[in-house]
Amino acid sequence: MDRRDFLKTAAAGTLMTSLNHKFAYAASGSLPTRTLGRTGEKVSIVGLGGYHIGMQSDERESLRIIRTALDGGINFLDNCWDYNGGESEIRMGKALRDGYRQRAFLMTKIDGRTKQAAAQQIEESLRRLQTDRIDLLQFHEVIRDEDPDRIFAQGGGMEAALAAKKQGKIRYIGFTGHKSPDIHLKMLQTAAAHQFTFDTVQMPLNVMDAHYDSFEKKVLPVLVKENIGVLGMKSMGDKIILKSNTAAPVECLHYAMNLPTSVVITGCDSLKILQQALDAAHSFKPMSQSEVATLLAKTAPVAGKGEFELYKTSHNFDGTYQNPQWLG
Repeated sequence: MDRRDFLKTAAAGTLMTSLNHKFAYAASGSLPTRTLGRTGEKVSIVGLGGYHIGMQSDERESLRIIRTALDGGINFLDNCWDYNGGESEIRMGKALRDGYRQRAFLMTKIDGRTKQAAAQQIEESLRRLQTDRIDLLQFHEVIRDEDPDRIFAQGGGMEAALAAKKQGKIRYIGFTGHKSPDIHLKMLQTAAAHQFTFDTVQMPLNVMDAHYDSFEKKVLPVLVKENIGVLGMKSMGDKIILKSNTAAPVECLHYAMNLPTSVVITGCDSLKILQQALDAAHSFKPMSQSEVATLLAKTAPVAGKGEFELYKTSHNFDGTYQNPQWLG
């Protein structure tokens, strides 16, 4: 599929209200699960974000959050090679001892754009996570126009990922980004040009994104058409959206769940916030058109300039901008 076809598909609109019935499951005791795109894997409707895991001053609390999440039915764990200088992966590795690893669908991300940098980061992540296999490896922060070409170039990071997959060290491959839906489309186009299809794509999906340079409107229809697993993130914009006083936390989570997301990844810095995510997953029901319209009408007046989506409009969330050496 060339770029024109991708853009044509994206421009066709989302039709989210009809699509969500295909992906939504009623909560009946156990945590609802969804299918992770073409992989066929069953993942929990909410996933545990990895960044906040390494921010706790008390490591034991971090381990409790991870194990409580798994005990509560969350099986999708998010992480990244660069989170908190590796501390997030180290703590998750400790939490996954004693049989917990077998209950988790483990995802982590790498920044390396070169084969050498990517290979080194994969090995470091495996060591920190205390596992011989990562379920999903994603290229992190695809936020620059040149990132797709660098990753797929000869001697690029994709060569390391494919080698690791062949060796059984990773199972699936995806990418993430929070800056521009057009860069996501370019990444998909570049992959297609190299006869490669990603298993997953991670991106911001929230009540503000729908109004400004929208991943929901531009990228989501392409992923649904290609049966690529959709990982929603920043449902509350790292709490910035909550400062707009236009949507409550559960409304933010339910909006993201109402889209054809495979999993909505949310950061939990306490057991209380984790319980909020679990409760939202159990209480979710497909939203009607009028419910969606009402929520978007509340957020529209403050969303038009990206004021509450700083990951799009600033470098505040760009770890690889602050640390370009991570790219290799």
